Amino acid sequence: MTGGDAIRGTRVGSGPVVGEAERGESAPCKRIDYWCTNGHRVRPSFAADAEVPAEWECPRCGLPAGQDPDDPPAARRNEPFKSHLAYVQERRSEADSTAILDEALGRLRERRGR
Repeated sequence: MTGGDAIRGTRVGSGPVVGEAERGESAPCKRIDYWCTNGHRVRPSFAADAEVPAEWECPRCGLPAGQDPDDPPAARRNEPFKSHLAYVQERRSEADSTAILDEALGRLRERRGR
């Protein structure tokens, strides 16, 4: 029974000293502040030599956040779902659709021999 209790209370990856010596040096990083239109502040960290994006998504409300607290980016326009028929109706007038339907029905009737 002495061997069964040897690893009690430990977890995988833990050791007597967990830190810099075991994992190596951490990369230099910088924290950038972003603000959304609701006033939420987001502070993601980036590598010191990484290119910082102009906008970041706010994790609290989902709106875009910018680096200027006085002028945050505007919310993106949310387009409602459109069906295929709605897009077709935007492109064609009623007269066009009637002409196309008559042409298709004419070809179908020719194939059937009417």
